[in-house]
Amino acid sequence: MGDILIVDDERDIRELISDILQDEGYTTRLAANSDACMAEINAAAPALMILDIWLKDSTMDGIDILSKVKRDNPDIPIVIISGHGNIEIAVAAIKQGAYDFIEKPFNIDQLLVVIRRAMEASRLRRENQELRRKDVVQAEMIGESPAFKTLKSQLDKVTRSNGRVMLKGPSGCGKEVAARYIHANSGRASGPFVVVNSASIEPERMEEVLFGRESAARGVEKGLLEQAHGGILYFDEVADMPLGTQSKILRVLVDQQFQRAGGTDKVRVDIRVISSTTRDLTAEIQAGTFREELYHRLNVVPIDVPSLDERREDIPELARHFIAAFNRVQGLPLRALGAEAEALLQTMSWPGNVRQLKNVIERVLILGEGTDPILASELPMQAEGPAEEGRIVLAGALATLPLREARELFEREYLLTQINRFGGNISRTANFVGMERSALHRKLKSLGVVTTTRAGGRIAHLEEEEEPSAAD
Repeated sequence: MGDILIVDDERDIRELISDILQDEGYTTRLAANSDACMAEINAAAPALMILDIWLKDSTMDGIDILSKVKRDNPDIPIVIISGHGNIEIAVAAIKQGAYDFIEKPFNIDQLLVVIRRAMEASRLRRENQELRRKDVVQAEMIGESPAFKTLKSQLDKVTRSNGRVMLKGPSGCGKEVAARYIHANSGRASGPFVVVNSASIEPERMEEVLFGRESAARGVEKGLLEQAHGGILYFDEVADMPLGTQSKILRVLVDQQFQRAGGTDKVRVDIRVISSTTRDLTAEIQAGTFREELYHRLNVVPIDVPSLDERREDIPELARHFIAAFNRVQGLPLRALGAEAEALLQTMSWPGNVRQLKNVIERVLILGEGTDPILASELPMQAEGPAEEGRIVLAGALATLPLREARELFEREYLLTQINRFGGNISRTANFVGMERSALHRKLKSLGVVTTTRAGGRIAHLEEEEEPSAAD
């Protein structure tokens, strides 16, 4: 059911509580002072602590122990007991992170109720973390292309270490997903995953956000570094971090400790750092906007995250995954992906990478009707963003045809467009497309394209097949 550490300087109280809890099926450990308490915690973190405020022959009292344990092991619920209870002590204990406060002499039934609730809350929190971790692993790392398999192989190797990782790649390619995959499959999976959005935090507030603040009015406010204790701190777009903050982060990486803004005490943290960037940090170093020492500290294991263009084979699988995810989370229609739509997605340019593909799928599901397969006509002719130079986007039908048929279809549509553009004038059309007039006539005939005179001039169209006569 759980391992409970009982810390009290009165032997009778320790043993009484232990006997009661063992009768309830719990395993217990006992400590009479702060040194014994910390030794037990360092040997193995308990599922819950029952902690007396006043401890004789101890270097720390209960509040000191509470503060230290919640800093280093924030997930351990702690129930405070005291024979000198008052409102001030109770408030101080709760502020430091205690689950509850019980005054001696306590009611056994009351103590058991509090312990059961604390254990249940701890269990639910662990299960919630596990579910989130499984969701990240199962729902996000999608692909079978060679580029994706190379990435996943590299990520699997770094999960077994505690080394710092630098993820490099274009915007929207999935760098944070890769970082979360490392976290979920590492020894720190039960710890927090804290994101530092370097670009979105105002430079003048960066240090307070990272290191936290102490003040008489508001007490201790933990920064992102403390919140990440025991887990992973992810610097998203680390190149946007102010230079002044960079030097202080460098010191934290060396010492694994820091001071809060307005504070004097050193705060120790156990964190693994993963960073990401879309920019060339060596160029940033030469420009004087990024510290070379910090770069070498963060760039222990560099990993390139491929763009969507480098893993086009994965696009249909990613699209189907997003369709299922939007159905599960938002209740959008669960639609199949038509063959022409699938082919069109693979031929489009994706400057926004996986994030942009996800947005396009969401839009199609929101604007579409019914549950029929998604058609190529429902997709944008070109994904938003600058088109890749030298590339055109094939229509869905064209993308699904063999080369000979696709070429014939393209030539027919192209020449129809050009002839109508020049009002049916074959000479001007031939000059524009770079063909001899006679060669253009032969090509039009082979493609079944004819020109006829109508109101307003000549137009080109496909030659109509003759209807079979009744005699046939």
